[in-house]
Amino acid sequence: MSVLAAPDLQVAAKEGRATVRLSGALLTEFLADMEAPFAQAAPSENHVDIDLSSLTAFDTGGAWLVSQLRARLQAQGADVKIIGAEDHLALIETVATATPEETPHELPENGRWEWVADIGRKLVSGWGDALSLVSFLGQTLAGLADVIVRPHKVRWASLFTHMQDVGFNAVPIVALMGFLIGVVLGFQGASQLQQFGAEVFVVELIGISVLRELGILLTAIIVAGRSGSAFTASVGSMKVQQEIDAMQTLGLDPVRVLVVPRVLALLIMLPLLGFVANLFGLFGGALMSWVSLDVNPGMFLTRLHDNIAVKHLLVGMVKAPFFALVIGVVACWQAFQVKGSSTSVGQRTTSSVVQGIFLVIALDALFSIFFAQLGV
Repeated sequence: MSVLAAPDLQVAAKEGRATVRLSGALLTEFLADMEAPFAQAAPSENHVDIDLSSLTAFDTGGAWLVSQLRARLQAQGADVKIIGAEDHLALIETVATATPEETPHELPENGRWEWVADIGRKLVSGWGDALSLVSFLGQTLAGLADVIVRPHKVRWASLFTHMQDVGFNAVPIVALMGFLIGVVLGFQGASQLQQFGAEVFVVELIGISVLRELGILLTAIIVAGRSGSAFTASVGSMKVQQEIDAMQTLGLDPVRVLVVPRVLALLIMLPLLGFVANLFGLFGGALMSWVSLDVNPGMFLTRLHDNIAVKHLLVGMVKAPFFALVIGVVACWQAFQVKGSSTSVGQRTTSSVVQGIFLVIALDALFSIFFAQLGV
């Protein structure tokens, strides 16, 4: 078995023309040894010939070294020709074409007003994201309207699967949250109202707080953290694995296939979860009122029936579909913004939860102002 001769590089200059002569086996296994000689080869002549006629072996590693040497000399203003390499020119050109160009990184400016430019960039980016989210909302609403008008287009298997994940599997945590909120309201209400001898009004405090605000609001926050993150992670993973691109290639609309069933499941199940939270919130409040204030369950139910109007329950339930739409659209939109890696999936999942909860609270504040203006 023959042993390949190690490559060698010689530079010769004569009458204003330099020749870089390569010999031996210019292979990938010798790259580490040849990088220094290639880097030091810097003839000052305006015409340089790279002579490859003495090479005994050549591969892509050697082609990369030669292409880099040629590019460096040309950048210095030399006229470079490769000679004696008729069999190797095609490989050298292929490697040179495939080598990515290095783009210099712009150093950040540290001027006095750089913070103004930074704010401007963030505003422009935020405005673009807002437009993208509104556009995505429009596509989702169009898809929902289509399946409502033509129910035969509903993907029932997907819808029922998401209803189970979003709704039935979330009942224990929502019920526990509602019960604990009722207990906290009952305990805090008892300790405060006892100072004024108005313990009996703890029923109104618990009923209005739970039915009108806390029940559905905290349910939406839990769903945003639980189901919204799951939507972003699952659809985002499909984006990374190019499954969404495959759907589009097959002529399928990813919004209709992936987004509409998830949002529809939220629209159906969030009001039911909110109702469960209300029931357990009232139960927890009644239990704590009985323990702390001796307001027995019969008195609690009587005052609840006589003093708490149905409108408080309706005000809370009216918010549920809007919260569901916000959570579903934000979660799926964030998933569609995933780019290229699992790290992006994690970042978008975090953004989905944060933005979903923020928008739910902001929407609840707008509803409070709206109902206050209506006198409801």
